[in-house]
Amino acid sequence: MLRPFFVAILARALPRNIMTDQRARGLAGVVAAESALSFIDGETGFLSYRGYDIHALARHASYLESVYLLWYDALPAASELAAFEGTLATQRGLPEVVRRGLPLLPDESSPMAALRTGVSMLGQVDPEADDISHEADLRKAGRLVAQMPTLVAAFDRIRKGLDPIDPDPELDHCANFLYMLTGERPGATAARALDTSLLLYLEHGLNASTFAARVVASTLADMHSAITAGVSALKGPLHGGANEKAMQMLLEIGPTGDASAFVDRALEHKQKIMGFGHRVYRGEDPRASHLRRMAEELSGEAGAAGWYDVSRALEKAMLERKGLHCNVDFYCATVYYSLGLPIDLFTPLFAIGRTAGWAAHVMEQHMHNRLIRPRAEYTGELDRPWVPIDRR
Repeated sequence: MLRPFFVAILARALPRNIMTDQRARGLAGVVAAESALSFIDGETGFLSYRGYDIHALARHASYLESVYLLWYDALPAASELAAFEGTLATQRGLPEVVRRGLPLLPDESSPMAALRTGVSMLGQVDPEADDISHEADLRKAGRLVAQMPTLVAAFDRIRKGLDPIDPDPELDHCANFLYMLTGERPGATAARALDTSLLLYLEHGLNASTFAARVVASTLADMHSAITAGVSALKGPLHGGANEKAMQMLLEIGPTGDASAFVDRALEHKQKIMGFGHRVYRGEDPRASHLRRMAEELSGEAGAAGWYDVSRALEKAMLERKGLHCNVDFYCATVYYSLGLPIDLFTPLFAIGRTAGWAAHVMEQHMHNRLIRPRAEYTGELDRPWVPIDRR
């Protein structure tokens, strides 16, 4: 093995490309962890959770059923699922200090910034905050999955000058969220559409936010710290914010607008069209087909079929012009807009769905931990002479 002294000499003497054979910008293609949670084949457009095809789960399972699968590596029996759902339903309420803290956030706070702060506040008052045993991690993960929707709904109502609505333990996970937002019990189609969208957002390998959560967990930091890191990474428009940007783009076109002409203008001016292409998938994102179907169904029920029509036209134009398929965020935007949800809640909903996936990765990291500590390639100058301060 070369000693550091000789490595430093080689770094100065050898051409830079010889020293950077293992460099990968954005860590593209680099395997940074082992995981049994999900499998992605980008070439064939395949995704599975714990060995179960995403298409089977999206058609037959619920979000919480899939969470159970991810955490316990088994599909639950009916009694197990009922007990799991019941436990989470009793944990939806926010601690009083968090309820009092949300109205103190600045008026201009974005929902994602509020969610980031809210998760950190929950970590301050969780009775097992610093216990990173697997059993404690499971309990904290359950509380977070239960409380995240309450955080988002409460903040949305507070910023509108309305009182938060207490969770209803009689409603399922997604129906309760919609109820806490509006005070009205949603229809079965709306609740099911939201449930499926969260299922599709649940887990997706070492994406930026999941990797951020695992890096934090690898220091043996607690669950809430790692989830706060996940929320922070998801806030960026190149990750979680893509669904919001996609809807803003659709609004710019309008439900009766010319999507094909919009694409031509955007490409001519080298503008990025949100919701298309993926760092992993070469063909269609397998999650997109389910959201496309739901977008058609929901927009039709809402009497606003134009939003689905313009989405479909834009999708076809991008495939023809650039050979790019839409990803999960594109039709998710149409689904959430058809549900009447504020656009700036689209990314927090992504976070609500992904929280259980982040938690699964945190638990996996804690159980088989090794500190994640990559290296950076130095690109600055070497051997710069020291200049006394009176001569600078």
